[in-house]
Amino acid sequence: MHLKDIKSPQDFKGSSIEELTALAKEIRSTIIGQVAEHGGHLASSLGVVELTIALHYVFNTPEDVLVWDVGHQAYVHKLLTGRFDRFNTLRQQGGLSGFLKRSESPYDNFGGGHASTSISAALGFAVARDHAQKHNSVVAIIGDGSMTGGMAFEALNNAGISRQNMTIILNDNKMSIAPNVGGFSKYLNRVISDPMYNKLREDIDRVMKRLPGPIGSHVRNLFSAVESAAKSALKPGRFFEDLGIRYFGPIDGHDLEELIAILERVKVIPGPCLIQVITEKGRGLKLAEKDPFRWHASVPFDPDSGLPKESGANTPSLTAVFGETLLSLARENKNIIGITGAMANGSGLDIVARELPDQVIDVGIAEEHAVTFAAGLACGGMIPVVAIYSSFMQRAYDQIIHDVALQNLHVVFVLDRAGLVGADGPTHHGALDLSYMRSVPGMTIMAPSNENELRDMIHAAIDMEGPVAIRYPRGNAYHAELNATVSPIKEKRFKVIHEGKDILLLGVGFMLKELKETAKILKAHGKNPTLVDVRFVKPLNVEDYRKLFDTHSMVVTLEDNSVVGGYGSAIADMLFDDGYLNHQLLRFGLPDDFVEQGKVSDLYKMLGIDGKSIAQKIMDAL
Repeated sequence: MHLKDIKSPQDFKGSSIEELTALAKEIRSTIIGQVAEHGGHLASSLGVVELTIALHYVFNTPEDVLVWDVGHQAYVHKLLTGRFDRFNTLRQQGGLSGFLKRSESPYDNFGGGHASTSISAALGFAVARDHAQKHNSVVAIIGDGSMTGGMAFEALNNAGISRQNMTIILNDNKMSIAPNVGGFSKYLNRVISDPMYNKLREDIDRVMKRLPGPIGSHVRNLFSAVESAAKSALKPGRFFEDLGIRYFGPIDGHDLEELIAILERVKVIPGPCLIQVITEKGRGLKLAEKDPFRWHASVPFDPDSGLPKESGANTPSLTAVFGETLLSLARENKNIIGITGAMANGSGLDIVARELPDQVIDVGIAEEHAVTFAAGLACGGMIPVVAIYSSFMQRAYDQIIHDVALQNLHVVFVLDRAGLVGADGPTHHGALDLSYMRSVPGMTIMAPSNENELRDMIHAAIDMEGPVAIRYPRGNAYHAELNATVSPIKEKRFKVIHEGKDILLLGVGFMLKELKETAKILKAHGKNPTLVDVRFVKPLNVEDYRKLFDTHSMVVTLEDNSVVGGYGSAIADMLFDDGYLNHQLLRFGLPDDFVEQGKVSDLYKMLGIDGKSIAQKIMDAL
């Protein structure tokens, strides 16, 4: 049996443990080879190879529903469900998604790109199944990191109360395999998951209920106390049991025989059950085993040395520019507190934390909590800087409105990964932040067009009042060194880069680069457009804009945000409200749709928002 021959999980059902072990080795080799060639999420998928094999071996997928959390761990699932032939297209334009995607395969029962969603969705599947009087199994697979999200606990609480038949796999890949994953613990797991034991348990409970008055209740409570005492002495699952969820574990997540045995037994136990599975992130690649955080996601690399295949940019990342800037400010102002949602490295706050650990707080994958926590800090006289990716900040929309803006609290939101992010695709594109932030009363929104403006805006944001948002894309600075000094931003105004006539080009953030190319092409065709660096998406200085509208008949806006509700919409409103009805307005941005994965420059061309395409559309309109 070889991986290339597997078209569905049916092809390896009935295989021996030896054959499944060989399959696991081949899967790891395939994933390492693919990620080494094209990049991707590595350590998480390497850690769930045996668990994924066991799940598809025991359950009759896709009729039995597997709901994966996040999707970082889904590469094995893709390989076992008929996608080996396309696996080399993973995360590339037109290829397989790096996450779960319902339209991609019937085995992807629920889409997954953000964390802490699986238990809620699985409970929904279970209730829908019961309403339809079906009898399939439902399984949620959630990582320990995703369990830091409040949504997971809300779902656990609901699952315990509802008593729907479902299995929750807690993929615990941070703690080492504890001593209690040994002979006696395995024996206890086998006892409490054994069908005969559970039938006896139900029979005793039924008989005790028939006994008169306090006698039956006393015996039933005594039996439950003995069972709970045994579990509490040996297992960490009391929390789940108290919620009404049967707990099993911890289980060695790389022992196929033990995994298959426990899954077979637990899947027929009534009510919600949780199995804690201990896995090693990065298993099978020494580099990833030693540093699973570094190898969570990877660019193309040499599997032997671990070195990137291509040399990185010789300029700092914008994330690093933010981190270094905030560090310099935090050194001088001890009231500045950075907040991250389990993304210190990705957000740049690790730069601050290494020197000033008391001024950075990681709240876990809990964006809603992060924002309200920041509101509390602001009330206490601190200056909270909440650094969360654009697409993840969507989860805290109500908190931004109710807990921060409504009280006009000075919280600085730093939205990295705004706009298109590339291979991670639609779950991670920051396509909506201008739209949802623009709608919040009192919000100041800044979009730097280069690394120096980013630094200047961070300085300015610290000294502003009320809620402030700075958004910038995933990418690198244009130059290796920043300007020697900070240029203070004292007024919330745009900046004219080149003054011309008739055609007004308004560029948001780093999209200004594309409009510079547009202006160059237009000049070659005898036009002399005015080019403006928008800088402030909100508020808009109405008087300044009116002066521009008075001297230009065509207005062009470009943003890497949805055209629905973004900066272009604000300009359209202004033109209409102020009576500039004869002006020609061309709005360029992301479509009212979800954009696929791919190289950002290629996506710009596909969407017609690169400098050359915009110039051509302007000439056509003229």
